[in-house]
This record gives sequence, C-alpha cells and structure tokens, in this order.
Amino acid sequence: MSLHLAAADSKANFVDLTVPGWAWIALLAFIAFLLAFDILVIHRKAHEVHIREAAIESAVWISVGLAFTAVIAIAFGGAAAGEYVSGYLIEKSLSVDNVFVWALILSYFAIPSKYQHRVLFWGIFGALAMRAIFIFAGVALIEKFDWVLYVFGGFLIYTALKLIFSGADEIDPSSSRFLKFVNRLVPSTDQLDGQKLFTRINGHRVATPLFAVLLLVEFTDVLFAVDSVPAVLAVSREQFIVFSSNAFAILGLRALYFLLADAHARFSYLKEGLAIILAFVGVKMIVHKWYHIPTWLSLTVIAIVLVAAIGFSLQSTRTAAEDELPTAPHDDAPSGH
Repeated sequence: MSLHLAAADSKANFVDLTVPGWAWIALLAFIAFLLAFDILVIHRKAHEVHIREAAIESAVWISVGLAFTAVIAIAFGGAAAGEYVSGYLIEKSLSVDNVFVWALILSYFAIPSKYQHRVLFWGIFGALAMRAIFIFAGVALIEKFDWVLYVFGGFLIYTALKLIFSGADEIDPSSSRFLKFVNRLVPSTDQLDGQKLFTRINGHRVATPLFAVLLLVEFTDVLFAVDSVPAVLAVSREQFIVFSSNAFAILGLRALYFLLADAHARFSYLKEGLAIILAFVGVKMIVHKWYHIPTWLSLTVIAIVLVAAIGFSLQSTRTAAEDELPTAPHDDAPSGH
C-alpha cells in the first residue's frame, strides 16, 4: 500500500498529508533504533570523543537526515520533500548556537570529556519529547487561530533584531535561578561517580553534577525550541514533516558538539546568518495571506545564507590568522663598502 495517500497543496499552500498510524510507528521505531545503537554499541563504554570520530559520526548523522528526504519524496512527493529539507536546514542551523551553550555549561561544571556524551544523549532524548509537544501544540494553535502566525512571525523578527543589535548573551550557569531551584529541590553532591546521574553517599541517594548539567541542557533546549519550532512551522504545517525534520537534525547534535565546541571563534558571522534566516521566515509568516513564498525559494535562501555565513566566517578567521603572523624586519640601512 502506497503512502502517497494525499499530498496536495492546502489552502495555505503547504502540503496536506494523510499519514497512516503505522508510518508514525515506523518513524519512532527507527529513531529509537538509532538512539539505542548509538548508546549501546558505539558509545557503550565512556571514552573521550576526538575530532576524527566526531567528524565521521557527524557526517553519518547528516547523511541519515538528508537520506530521509528520499523517503519523504517517494512516499509523499517532491513538494513534501522540499518542505522536509527546508525544515531540516532551519533546525540544523539554529541548533549550532545550542552546541556552543552546551560547551559553556559542560566547561563550567568541568565535566570530563569521556562523560559528556552520556549527558548529551539523555539531553537529546528529552529534547525529542519536548519538540514533539511544541510541534503538535504549535500546529493545533495555527489551525484554530490563524492570527497566531503573525505572533510567531513578529517574535522571530524580534529575535533576529536582538541577535544583530544586542551584545553576546553570555549564559552564566552559576547565576541560573533554574539551577538554584533544582539544588534546593534535589539533594546533590559536587562529586562525580562515573557516568551516573545519581549515587549514594552515607546511605542517602543524591544527584551528581551530571544530573544538574542534564537539567540545564534540557532547560536551554526549551528556550531554543521557542525560536526553532515556529521557524520550521513557517515552511511546513504537516506534523510528520516538521517532527521528522526536527528529530533528524537534533539526533546529530552530539557529534556536532564534539566537532564544533571549541570552534566558536571560527564562526564569527554565524549570528548574522541565523538572524537573516529568522527574519526571513518571520516575514514569510506575516505575509502568508498576501503572498506565499514558494518552498523552493525558502530552501534556496536558507542554503545561500548558511553557505555565505560559513564562507565569510572562514575567510575572516584566515585573514585574522595571517595578520597575526610575524613579519620579517626590513633592513633599510645603507650597505657599507
């Protein structure tokens, strides 16, 4: 039986799919398999993830995410595949900032590299559940209250302007009210016990620093989801497409973290690129009643902005490195005879 049951433009110019229940089960089962294989096979033993391993894993996760485009195309058609790729690229690009926040949190708590993957694994697991809630709630709101689109669009433009005109928002874990609340609520210790989130001290069960880090990672993901979910809803209203594009983009974040955590300075134009993407999708939401920006155009704009931001960043880093190179002294003194 073909999945291509109903993939036609809706009144809002987005694909309108009839997705059978077994397709949702298959998607969730595949995601669960990937997570289980990652934690039980690849990262069964705690070890430090080096650049080469992170690069290979990141390439594999990105390949899996992009390969799912073919599944969407075969099942629902090219228009649905275009929406999926647009959503995937938006979520992937906006998630890079999340990676740098993780680096700050893990650095502040001095979590050894070999234990970081386990914390981020459970962080990703929780992020998938929360994104599902955000997505289904967001789609339901849009279907019932069309004016919510203007709110989402305005918020994305506001976030874009804030990214450009405000200074770097440094998150200080030590001043987090959320963390202080957790420490009051849950008996904790400042001692690690391997990869365990909880341990026993003098017969009492207490949380290790890994538990606090995990909760902070989940908390920051909620904050980032407030931006990213409305952004993806600007290019698709189909829950299956929005969730799958979010899920496959998020699954590869751990590998991306180990690849980019120390490279924040090399992406000096990333903030401007993300601001342009947010502003673009915000405008797309606001003008949807008067003009529908085609999916292919959205995909093209997002891809060009990402490539330009990365290109300018790398060029800027290269120029700065060349400027720091010592120059040979010029001997202008006249030669003697």
